[in-house]
Amino acid sequence: MILVIIMERFILHIDVNNAFLSWTAVERLKNGETVDIRTIPAVIGGSEEDRRGIVLAKSPVAKQFGIKTGEPLYFARKKCPQIQVFASDFRTYRKYSNQMIEILKEYTDQIEQLSIDECSIDLTNFLMNGEKIEDKAKQISTEIKEKLGFTVNIGIAHNKMLAKMASDFEKPDKIHTLYENEIPTKMWPLPISDLLMVGRRTIPKLEKLGIKTIGDLAKRNETDIIKRFGKLGKTIWEYANGIDNSPVQARDEKPKGIGNSVTLPHDEDKIEKLDEVLLALCDQVTYRLRRQSMLANVVNVQIKTNTFDTYSHQRKLEEATDSTKYIFSVAKELLDKLYKSTTNKKIRLLGVRVDNLIDKEEIQLSLFSQVDKDKEKQKKLDSTVDILKQKYGYDSITRAGKMNINKFIRLKD
Repeated sequence: MILVIIMERFILHIDVNNAFLSWTAVERLKNGETVDIRTIPAVIGGSEEDRRGIVLAKSPVAKQFGIKTGEPLYFARKKCPQIQVFASDFRTYRKYSNQMIEILKEYTDQIEQLSIDECSIDLTNFLMNGEKIEDKAKQISTEIKEKLGFTVNIGIAHNKMLAKMASDFEKPDKIHTLYENEIPTKMWPLPISDLLMVGRRTIPKLEKLGIKTIGDLAKRNETDIIKRFGKLGKTIWEYANGIDNSPVQARDEKPKGIGNSVTLPHDEDKIEKLDEVLLALCDQVTYRLRRQSMLANVVNVQIKTNTFDTYSHQRKLEEATDSTKYIFSVAKELLDKLYKSTTNKKIRLLGVRVDNLIDKEEIQLSLFSQVDKDKEKQKKLDSTVDILKQKYGYDSITRAGKMNINKFIRLKD
C-alpha cells in the first residue's frame, strides 16, 4: 500500500498600498520634509506642461475629489485646483521594492516578484509547528510598516490566484483570507470584471451570456465555456472555481543572510520555554541554509521585550557551518546572555539569523586534516531530516526537544 501525502500550500500575495505615492512620501520624510503627502491632495504624474501627462498614483484625499489613476493631470487640476503634483522616481521605487523583498527573504526563499509593488510568497515549508499563517502574515505586515514606513495588503490562500484575489479586498493595510470554503461568500458575489484574466473585451461577451458575477461563471458548464472562449475559457472557469496549481516561481538568487523570528502567543519569561522556540527557529533556519547549499559564519539572536525594547547579540563562528546542532548551541549561549540582561522583563519576540554566508563549494577539507566523526554524524542526521521534510512536509519530522514548541504554542492560543 502506497501512502500519498498531499501538502496544503500556504501562499501570501503581498501588494504595496498606493506604492508610487507611498514610496515618494517615505523618501521625502526621510529627507527632512515635514508634510506627509499621503495626507494631502497629491498625485504622482508627469509634467503638467505636457498635456499628455497622466495621474500615476493619488493620495486618499485626492481620491475624495474624484481624481482617478490614468486620467490626464489637466482634468485632475480641474477637479482639485490645490492638488500637488510630484514627479515619478523609479530609482526610489526600485530601492523600496528591493528593501521589501529583502525583508521577505527572512521568511522564505520562495518569492515570485510579479511587479515592482507586488509579489507572491510560498510559506508552506517555512512555518514552525503550530504557527498560524495569519499570525505570520501579520508579523510580515508589521515589520514592513515599522522598518520601511509604508503599508501593504496581504492575501492568504492555498494558491496564488486566490491569494491575489484576497489581497484586492478592502484596503489599505489589511490582511484577508480566501480559502476554498470561503469562495461562495467572499468571491462569487463579486462582479465578473473582478476575476483575474477577465479583460475589457471579455466582460461584455460574458454578460451577454447572463454571466455578471464570478459565481455565475463558476456554476456554468466548463465544456460550454471552453467552446466559446478556448484556452481562456478554461482558465477563467477554473479561476472562478478557485482552481490554480501554478507554483511560486522563485528567482534563483543566493541570499546574503537567512533568518526567522516569531512573535510569541503570550509574553514569556521562562528560559526553558524560550529554548524550545529557539531550537525550532534554528531548525528552520538551518534547513533553509542547507537547501541553498550554503554555510554560515555568523549567528545572531534577537529578542523584543514586552516593553518593546529590542536587544541582539551575534557571534562569529570558528568555522562556517550549516549544522543545526552547532548553530543552536551558539544561539543558546547568545540567548542566555540576552535573557540575563532583561531582568524582570518578559519576551514577546524571538529571532535567529545567520549571516556572512558562503557556498559550500568554497570550503574544502585539507588532505591532512582529520575528519571530525561527530560532525560527519551530524551532517548525515541533518541530511536525513531534510530529505524527509522535503518529501513529506516540513512538519513531518521534528527534532528531540522541539516537540514541546507545538504544545507551547497551541496551549496558549
